[in-house]
Amino acid sequence: MDEYLEQLAHINPSERILLLPHCLHRSDSCCAKYDQHGLQCENCNPDCSINKLRAMALEYGYKGVCVAPGGRLAIKFVKETRPRAIVAVACDKELEEGVEEVKKLAEQDIVPLIVIIPLLRDGCIDTEVDNEKALEIIATGCISLGR
Repeated sequence: MDEYLEQLAHINPSERILLLPHCLHRSDSCCAKYDQHGLQCENCNPDCSINKLRAMALEYGYKGVCVAPGGRLAIKFVKETRPRAIVAVACDKELEEGVEEVKKLAEQDIVPLIVIIPLLRDGCIDTEVDNEKALEIIATGCISLGR
């Protein structure tokens, strides 16, 4: 098992957050609306990656899920929730910037473990992630709450 996944397995889901990029939503059919906390999933499409991944994280008791239109909102969410672990899906550019910003949070005693799931296809709209791999990582060390 990967070193980061080994560490993640020992962190309670209630101390983890999931960060997702808004570009994963299906632009042709998504009913979600944006607010100050990001894209608010309406569970409108069972095949949507955001719907699947968000539902899994919440079922396992994650502290929160943020579907962010950019890194600034994701970092704000990290500061507010102060997780011990972050599972993040993003493109290379956003991941690089996000990891650097999270490292800066060490000054505020926020130093979470970061487990990264890269996008398979990026491009800022209708992007794709390996859902099976992402679901497996989200579930690492978890027991379903059966919600």
